[in-house]
Amino acid sequence: MSHNVHDRFGMIDTFMPMNLIYDAEFRVVHAGPTFQKVFGGRDPSGMWVQDVLTLRDDGRFPDYVPGQLPTNALIYVRLNAGSETQLKGMAVKIPNSPFSMVNLSFGISLVDVVTEFRLTASDFAQTDLAIELLYLVEAKSAVLEETKQLNQRLQGAKVAAEEQAFTDTLTGLGNRRAMDQVLARMLRGGAPFALMHLDLDYFKSVNDTLGHAAGDAVLEKVAQVLTKEVRADDLVARVGGDEFILLFHKFVDKDRLMRTAFRIIEQLEVPVPFGDEECRISGSIGITTTEFYTEPTAEEMIRDADLALYHSKDEGRGRPTMFETVLRDMPAPAPEALQARR
Repeated sequence: MSHNVHDRFGMIDTFMPMNLIYDAEFRVVHAGPTFQKVFGGRDPSGMWVQDVLTLRDDGRFPDYVPGQLPTNALIYVRLNAGSETQLKGMAVKIPNSPFSMVNLSFGISLVDVVTEFRLTASDFAQTDLAIELLYLVEAKSAVLEETKQLNQRLQGAKVAAEEQAFTDTLTGLGNRRAMDQVLARMLRGGAPFALMHLDLDYFKSVNDTLGHAAGDAVLEKVAQVLTKEVRADDLVARVGGDEFILLFHKFVDKDRLMRTAFRIIEQLEVPVPFGDEECRISGSIGITTTEFYTEPTAEEMIRDADLALYHSKDEGRGRPTMFETVLRDMPAPAPEALQARR
């Protein structure tokens, strides 16, 4: 009999796969394939309706008898199978038959239950608007995913462009723009810091005798030396062909700064191999700190570090000089004289 019943209602399953058919005693005799799927993959045939469904009691059916289902009215139910998803539907008596049927749908919970129960288009009647909605959801998901990936690519390109705008392409250090920005931020922050201006000595002769490729190799080595001398809050920037500025956050001890400068120069004087040749350079350094100023400005600090740097060049190169106010009264070397000391 069970097979006959299921065969009898096969057409109903095609058009309404979420159907539940029960007899006059409210015992289930048949369940549609999608109903079985959301009912934990079980066929509830033989169970009492009240053990399969729980009607939401919202007061609309004062004559409602527990275990039965009101007919010819919109009802809301939950499956007694562990799922909290609310279903809606309508129960009707099947004409010329001892059976009644309730056909259920997911309502606005469709998207959630499709994911929860892994439903596909084959779990719905082909004429069901749910199919169209599923296609729309799938299309929307595809568009959202593509949009997400596009946004990620654009964000990545933006970050790369910003990094490139503040980075020296040869050495990977900050450039003049990065230095200006960090220096301005440090001045606004009010914390003490030091500014060290380094100019390479004998770098021009490396370019003139061994070529620019050798000069590039030297600059890359210089970048490595300087990077080892700074901390996370500090900055190294290449601000000219062979000029570098280092900003040391909350580091103004003059003796320690001079020791750091001597250590940098010592490392710069280690020959840099290039093919069968060795590139030999040194460095002259000028240093100033915010301790020299009542209200320091970027222009003053860069100017005074330059004065100290010129003094190092004047004293024979390969040495650091700590800024002193007396340096402001000394004439700066002529550009051609400074160029000759490179």
